[in-house]
Amino acid sequence: MLATPPSSADASPDEKTAIKSHLHYTQSLTEIPHHQRRSSRWLSRIQRRHVVAILAFLGFCQVYALRVNLSVAIVAMTANRTIISEGNIKTEQDFDWDSKSQGIILSSFFYGYAVTQIPGGWLATRIGGKKMFGLGILVTAIITLLTPLLAWTGFYYLVVGRIIEGIFEGVTYPSIHAVWSRWAPPLERSRLVTIAFSGSYFGTVISLPLSGYLAETFGWASIFYVFGVIAIIWCIVWLIVVSETPQEDKQITEEELDYIRATVGPAANHVKVNMDPPWKRFVTSLPVWAIMLAHFSENWGFYTLLTELPTFMNDVLGFDLKHAGLLSALPYLVMGTVVQIGGQLADYLISNGHLSTTKVRKLCTCGAFIFQTLFLIAAAHATSATAVVACLTVAVGFGGFAWAGFSVNPLDIAPQFASILMGLSNTVATLPGMISPLLTGHLVQRKTPEEWQTVFYIAGGIYLAGAVFYAMFASGKLQRWAELPDGELLCADTHSRASTEDLPFGSGTCGDSD
Repeated sequence: MLATPPSSADASPDEKTAIKSHLHYTQSLTEIPHHQRRSSRWLSRIQRRHVVAILAFLGFCQVYALRVNLSVAIVAMTANRTIISEGNIKTEQDFDWDSKSQGIILSSFFYGYAVTQIPGGWLATRIGGKKMFGLGILVTAIITLLTPLLAWTGFYYLVVGRIIEGIFEGVTYPSIHAVWSRWAPPLERSRLVTIAFSGSYFGTVISLPLSGYLAETFGWASIFYVFGVIAIIWCIVWLIVVSETPQEDKQITEEELDYIRATVGPAANHVKVNMDPPWKRFVTSLPVWAIMLAHFSENWGFYTLLTELPTFMNDVLGFDLKHAGLLSALPYLVMGTVVQIGGQLADYLISNGHLSTTKVRKLCTCGAFIFQTLFLIAAAHATSATAVVACLTVAVGFGGFAWAGFSVNPLDIAPQFASILMGLSNTVATLPGMISPLLTGHLVQRKTPEEWQTVFYIAGGIYLAGAVFYAMFASGKLQRWAELPDGELLCADTHSRASTEDLPFGSGTCGDSD
């Protein structure tokens, strides 16, 4: 039999709080009194879940700064320089990599990145999302500091270094979903998740022009030194300030802790859920496939432009390195802003009952993909530099709404497995990072506008296909295979799926049924 917790009449204040807050995570939020959802006492200060969101935002700034700086640096590393020596004029370059070699270097990151998505999600459920997220960025920062040395040592040393960076960055996206499975109340999921993820785009906005400036002013090697040091400083702050669960946070108020416990459920109560992942259900679930293919579609266009936009600006529009970096960053400034707007809008529509969660996820994802397709095609046929930049900016910017759809979706359909589902999704979504630079390098041989039009057509077609599949099969409902019966939440015998040793009102015991 399941041990019965103390009655509320006999319980201490802490026990009453724990008993009151120990609600099943599938409970309707309308059943929770309004005063439990908001408390004026902790509105006067920054709530701890928002501190986590802000630091996660800065963390994803580091993730993408460390990832994309090479796309600018490689232009400087392979640029011809005019040198006058003893009256003789000659040109030379640090590295004579052709477009195919550059494609190999830029894509090598994603070979490592794909390997650790699923293991990263699984490990995050075992050792904690906070630790995995911090560790992934820390090792990537160290390799970034070593990048100039690796490049001068040899081509393949640099490729291996980028693969190792990818291996450790691969755990970041899955592990942050393990953090949100404990910290994000359902009615705030979209905004908290998108605040964190928007850091990717603001990190891109900062790193692209700053990389161009550093390369022009101090040399390309300075790019890796500056970003590596900044990322290490962030890691120290993250590991000190953020706690794995709300219950472990020493700065959280009782009101906020009570609210998170009541709405999130067992994870926020520090129940150690050891339920085995239903792998077969994952790969046979159409809603899971809808998430994965939507993620693939978004990343195809995003990675194509992320790694190739500075080169496109230089080849087709004739901008120098500094201006190419600045204009390449503009679309991601728009996208970072739209990501946060999309998250706020999605939560507003859901919390006010205007649309179901399923409809909101589909509206955000499919609407974004359709507009991205239209503006990419427009960019392919634009006749002026201003029109091309404007179309690409709008196309990339609309992708921000998609992130309020598919990227939050794992927390809707299987919150306790959200980190693993994000790992699965990001594994599939990493394929564009490996394929797209190689395909672009193969298609763009003479660097003509017609060759780049083909690149944009392919991206637009993939966006459209992703929109159709997601519209047909996505869901915002908790899936049956993800449901955890109440009896399994508190039982710690050989038939249980969870341990209760960390429940605030005691460990309890599981005996044989009578």
